Amino acid sequence: MIAGKQHSQHSQLFSLKGAILTLSILTLFSFSYFSFKSLRPPLPLSPSTPQLTLLPTTSSSPDATVPSHVHIVANEKENHVDEGGEEEDGSDLFTDVYHSPKLFKLNFEEMERKFKIYVYPDGDPKTFYQTPRKLTGKYASEGYFFQNIRESRFRTDDPDQAHLFFIPISCHKMRGKGTSYENMTIIVQHYLDSLIAKYPYWNRTLGADHFFVTCHDVGVRATEGVPFLVKNAIRVVCSPSYDVGFIPHKDVALPQVLQPFALPAGGNDVENRTTLGFWAGHRNSKIRVILARVWENDTELDISNNRINRATGHLVYQKRFYRTKFCICPGGSQVNSARITDSIHYGCVPVILSNYYDLPFNDILNWQKFAVVLRENDVYNLKQILKNLSQEEFVTLHKNLVTVQKHFQWNSPPIRYDAFHMVIYELWLRHHVIKY
Repeated sequence: MIAGKQHSQHSQLFSLKGAILTLSILTLFSFSYFSFKSLRPPLPLSPSTPQLTLLPTTSSSPDATVPSHVHIVANEKENHVDEGGEEEDGSDLFTDVYHSPKLFKLNFEEMERKFKIYVYPDGDPKTFYQTPRKLTGKYASEGYFFQNIRESRFRTDDPDQAHLFFIPISCHKMRGKGTSYENMTIIVQHYLDSLIAKYPYWNRTLGADHFFVTCHDVGVRATEGVPFLVKNAIRVVCSPSYDVGFIPHKDVALPQVLQPFALPAGGNDVENRTTLGFWAGHRNSKIRVILARVWENDTELDISNNRINRATGHLVYQKRFYRTKFCICPGGSQVNSARITDSIHYGCVPVILSNYYDLPFNDILNWQKFAVVLRENDVYNLKQILKNLSQEEFVTLHKNLVTVQKHFQWNSPPIRYDAFHMVIYELWLRHHVIKY
């Protein structure tokens, strides 16, 4: 009896082990089947539907700060015209100045076909919204964007068709009326509250598909008092640094362009560039103080610790860009400087002196190919760093610089691949990560 009972227990034990083993094997086979199935490419789409491929942005430089936005690639190719009606094939895009030139071209065409932005119509155009004060000066980028978006093919009057929503807050205009920062913040808060109450779109994503544009540091300060606007919405700003809470994968670096330019763009004129390096400006930051102190009396670097007096001659400051190989671009009161886009326009290779600056279009353009990007501590070895660059290396940087000039130029109406379209493209990249 005891032996029979023990035999029965052993049988039950083996049966239980067998069941567990069988279940494990079935689970393993199921997991393997679904894993392999998930790796198979998707079924071909119909010819009328563009096939989309998800690819991450890559950088040829291990030190480059490149947000990992998803790029959407369409397999359809079409000829397009710019906002002004001129055709451009983009043949010069196939260079290593771009992280992924072919990918950029295909995505750009996809953006032109599909991207739609809704501009909120609310707000008093005589006060703070709709349009900034002017399209000139070092904050012209803000004004050009406001004007161009209203004339653009990307604007839609149907919010249900929009991918993103533009909040037309012009803190530049508030500044012109002498409004205090505290009152600016109150105005922005009330305006946003009215949009949220009137429209259902903010609450779908808590503002993740909304954006606003400001090139003035006043705009950054005025909106800092509205935390859910700063943290949730996309900020398109000219001062993209950690100091103002800039988030690279969410926010967009707006190029600060001093337009209109006083002189024509510099071209392939390397033979005229005999000065090694040039900088002139106010010492309104630590890096500028050091730059002036260390190199002010150098015979090869043209460094002035004050702005060039207009009494010395007409457009003396701008003309020095034409005669210089490398233009030094240290940050001022903010990390950004219009001197960078001045350098690009005049054909002088910019030397970025900053510990952190999410450079405009950094996930599209490889700045290492047309600029010298340094840390602030490199200021002490600045001359040697520049002299170590061979003439051949300088010529390559200068040639690439001329290639990207069109990306740092505002036009009205906008032209394909200009600054407006590049900012729109950055917004196009960001809208793909917003789901609702």
